[in-house]
Amino acid sequence: MNEDPRMRRLHFRAWHRGTREADYTVGGFFDRYHAQWSDEEIAWFERFMDEQDADIMAWALGTLPVPEDYAGPMMDRFLKLDFVRIEN
Repeated sequence: MNEDPRMRRLHFRAWHRGTREADYTVGGFFDRYHAQWSDEEIAWFERFMDEQDADIMAWALGTLPVPEDYAGPMMDRFLKLDFVRIEN
């Protein structure tokens, strides 16, 4: 894991959302993509972490429209859900 305190804090927040589904979704997204994020993308993720799990999961599942504030490449990557590991 990165030694940067900011990234360690984000990693913790991503994996400790409050529900297992949100942990896997948000934490998996962080693990898969964080190493290549720019400062602007990190700032986007920090704002994203302030949202409610129910909203994040609804955006991921397509049951709520994504707010314009979050629309763009980061949300496009998030919505692919190609980072969620499904274990039997």
